[in-house]
Amino acid sequence: MAFSLYIPRPVRAGLAIVVLLALAGTTYQGVTTSLERRRYPHPGRLVDVGGHQLHIHCSGRGAPIVVLEAPASGLSESWSAVQASLDKLTRVCSYDRAGMGWSERSDDPFDPERVPQELQALLAGAGEAPPFVVAGAGLGAAFARAFAVRFPATVAAVVLLDAPGGERAGRDRESLGRVPRAMPWLARVGLLRAMGGSRRSMPPSVLSFMNRPDHLTRAAQELERWDDAAALADGEALAATHVRVVSAALPGAIGDEAGAEAAVAAIRQAVQRARTRAGSSAAR
Repeated sequence: MAFSLYIPRPVRAGLAIVVLLALAGTTYQGVTTSLERRRYPHPGRLVDVGGHQLHIHCSGRGAPIVVLEAPASGLSESWSAVQASLDKLTRVCSYDRAGMGWSERSDDPFDPERVPQELQALLAGAGEAPPFVVAGAGLGAAFARAFAVRFPATVAAVVLLDAPGGERAGRDRESLGRVPRAMPWLARVGLLRAMGGSRRSMPPSVLSFMNRPDHLTRAAQELERWDDAAALADGEALAATHVRVVSAALPGAIGDEAGAEAAVAAIRQAVQRARTRAGSSAAR
C-alpha cells in the first residue's frame, strides 16, 4: 500500500517562499562578495608559509619593527588607524592569520600552536628582520605572548592589550555574538548583511570580511579554541624570557578612536623602551 505524506497548501507555500528567499540571499551574497573582492584588494603582499599564503602589510621605516596581532575575528585592516599613527615612528607590520582577511586557509584543522610558528615563517619570508615589538589585542595578545615565548631572541618587547583573563576580555570573546558557529551560515544566505546593525560603523573593507563565510568560519574556530590559545604561554613563561612587557586595558576596540589612541600609546612606550635598552647595550 502506497503511503503519501500530506502537506497542507499553506505550509507548502511557506516552504517555497523560504527556499526562494534563501536562494535570493545566497545569490546576493555571492555577487556582493565578488564585487567586494575587486573593490578591496589586499594592501600588502602574500607570502608562502608552507602550503598556503598569508597576507602581510608593512609600512614605515625604522627599528624595532612593530608586529600587530589582531583580536578575535579581526584582521590586518582592523589596525589601520594604529598603523597609520605608528609608521611615522618606526616600521609596522600587520597581517592576517590563516583563513582570515586576505590570507589563505591551511588544509589542516585550526590549531592555536601553529599561529606563532606561521607568523615567524611569514616575517622571515617577507624579509622583515628582528628585533620585533609584538603587540596583540584580545585573543591576539595570547598569540603575541606565545610568539615571544617561542622566539625570545627575536623579540625586543611584547605589548598585551586586553589580554585574555582580563576584565575586558568579554568584548573580544563575543566579537561574533553569542552563537559564533551560526554566523557563517547567516552570511551564506545574505541575512548577516541585512542584520548589520552596529557593524555599519566599521570601515567598509573590514565590514566586507565580517560578512564573508570563509572569514567567519575561521573566526568561529578560533573562538572555539579560545581556552587553548590563552593557555599557549602564561605570564610565568613570558617572564622567564626576560622580554620587556607592556600591558594595557583599552577603553574600546582597536578600531575605535579611543581604543586606537590607547593602543598607540602603549606600543610607543614599548618601542621607546626597546630603543633605550638597545642604546644602552651598544654603549657597553
